[in-house]
Amino acid sequence: MTDEAYWVELHVSQQRLGAGFLLTRRFVLTALHCLRGLAASDSQLDVVLADGNSLSGRVCQYDKSADLALIMLSPACEVSVPIPRAGVAFGGDGWHGPYRPAQMEAQLSGRVDHGATTYECEGGAVIEALQLTVEQQLGDYSGYSGGPVVKGGPEDEDPVVLGILLEQLPKRGAVGEAANVLFGATVGEAMRRFDHFDVEHLIDVLRPRNSPPHRVERAQYSTGDAAVECSAIDAAAASVESWFRQIDIWASRQVLDPAQVADLKFMAAKAAIEGRLGKDTA
Repeated sequence: MTDEAYWVELHVSQQRLGAGFLLTRRFVLTALHCLRGLAASDSQLDVVLADGNSLSGRVCQYDKSADLALIMLSPACEVSVPIPRAGVAFGGDGWHGPYRPAQMEAQLSGRVDHGATTYECEGGAVIEALQLTVEQQLGDYSGYSGGPVVKGGPEDEDPVVLGILLEQLPKRGAVGEAANVLFGATVGEAMRRFDHFDVEHLIDVLRPRNSPPHRVERAQYSTGDAAVECSAIDAAAASVESWFRQIDIWASRQVLDPAQVADLKFMAAKAAIEGRLGKDTA
């Protein structure tokens, strides 16, 4: 098992469809066109890890215009491989792709030209994209789509995923030829495309079943001769602390990895600041 064992291959009936990678311990991100028509919700497939172990998954959501698909792993599946950090790319950064369609194929690497440019996909969506120059002059880079774009080189001990490979740029003025320029969606773009990663959705997950949302009351406090009206900040803080305790419990049971713990705590605090934990539901 390597440090880059978070990439996966997707199979149906032992037929390889394409690549993807573990965005979290529960979700795999891939390019929609890699599924080759298997985009129907709840379509079942096999998620094969880099070490050859196979997990059961299903297509839970996709965005055709942005060429992105999200696969949810079966609750019975246990993922023990490290999930890499997500990061932001900047022009001039080095990058590489740990996934290869076959062992005789080259591993891609190169330079980030633009870390967050606007790009219109073949499907029609305008996305926040990585523009990448590839050092390996292969001409045709099909088969690499769906794989992760990782900052730096393969020797880096702490991999940072920047995005997902989607498309190759056609060469201008040359019919049927393509340039050594690739485009991929940033991790941020992928997260925004799926409501599974929306703050409101995560707060619903955090809120215990059958428990009403916390109401932030307003109170009167007296300081000397003046009465000061203020929000019950202590109550809101206590609410956030209760979510933090629950997240820590899940972490101790290895339901969440450290990156997810940090993200969920940030989102819980952000939601409390915005008043979302204090709103009643209809």
